[in-house]
This record gives sequence, structure tokens and C-alpha cells, in this order.
Amino acid sequence: MHNYECIEITKDELLPLTKDMHHEKRRLVIMNGYIDKEGKNVVLYHFDVEGDIKSFSVRGSDSIPSITSIYKGSAQWCEEEICEFMPIEFQGLNKSGRLFLPEEFDGSGQILVLPLSELKKYKEPEEMGKEE
Repeated sequence: MHNYECIEITKDELLPLTKDMHHEKRRLVIMNGYIDKEGKNVVLYHFDVEGDIKSFSVRGSDSIPSITSIYKGSAQWCEEEICEFMPIEFQGLNKSGRLFLPEEFDGSGQILVLPLSELKKYKEPEEMGKEE
């Protein structure tokens, strides 16, 4: 079984940590982001460390340094995706354009990501109790 560890860091610690991971030949597995219950941005960086996943989270920042200068395309796609769906910018990210949403997107009709308990409140009453 693999071990998982997540450590909260500041945005100022991100670049030195990422450089160390790259120097140690640690693979950037994926990055993801979400907005927590307090409305704060959270960006997670997941690295393969000897077969285990070691994650680092940066919480509460609207602007985070890009790690594309270190992890190139592995980081670029993730950073572009995160900043397209969240109110966050990656300093130094050279965006290639929108990945999913149209350029003229104004935020109306935005896809909402909600916990299952919240989504259940929107389910049509006539569908309640029906098996699929």
C-alpha cells in the first residue's frame, strides 16, 4: 500500500521546494486546485517520492509563482486549467489561451462543483426514489 502525506506550505516556499524535488528527480504527478469552505483558494502539488505520493498545498493565495520553468509542460497544463476555473493567477505562466471555456466567457452559466450533499438538494422531486 502506498503512503500519502500532505504538507501545507506558503507560496514563498513553493519555488525552492519544487527546485529541490526536480533536482532529486521527483516526478510531478499532478496538480489540482479547489476553493475550500471558507472561500480560499487551495492548490495542491503531488509528487512521486519513492513510489508514495507526497503533496504540498498552498492555501489562501490569489497569485502563486508558476513552476513551469522547472516542470515545463507537466505543470503548464495544470496551471492553465486551474486558473481557468478558479480566481487565481500563476506568476510567470505563459498562457496558451482558453483550454475549455470560450474566450468571451463572462462567468454566466459556469459549471458548479458542489459536494454530493448539496447536489442532492437540486435533484428533481419526481426522480427521488427511482433507480437508474
